[in-house]
Amino acid sequence: MSALFDDLCQGLQEAIDYEKGKGSAKVTTYKITPVKRMSNVDIKNIRHKVGMTQKTFAACMGVSSKTVEAWEKGTTHPAGPACRLLGMLSSGDVSPFSFIV
Repeated sequence: MSALFDDLCQGLQEAIDYEKGKGSAKVTTYKITPVKRMSNVDIKNIRHKVGMTQKTFAACMGVSSKTVEAWEKGTTHPAGPACRLLGMLSSGDVSPFSFIV
C-alpha cells in the first residue's frame, strides 16, 4: 500500500492502543494569560508610545478611526482580540511597524 495509508493505519492503531490503556500520548499544556481590559488612558498612551495618529493606529488595529476615538474618550471599550493586540503593543511583544508595508 501507500506510505500515507500505512501512516494512517499506524496512527489509528496508536489511538486504539491509547484508548485501551496500552500506550501513552504526548500532552502539551499551554497557559494563556487573561486579556487585560485597557482604560481609555492606557489606549491613548499606547498609541503615543508607538508614535501614531489615530488614523494610522486605527489602520494598524483593523478598526475605524472613530472607534479609536471612542476608545480614547472612554465611550466604548475594545473587545477580546483588540485588547490582546493592545496588550502585545504595550508590552513590546509585537512591533506596530510589522503591520506597515
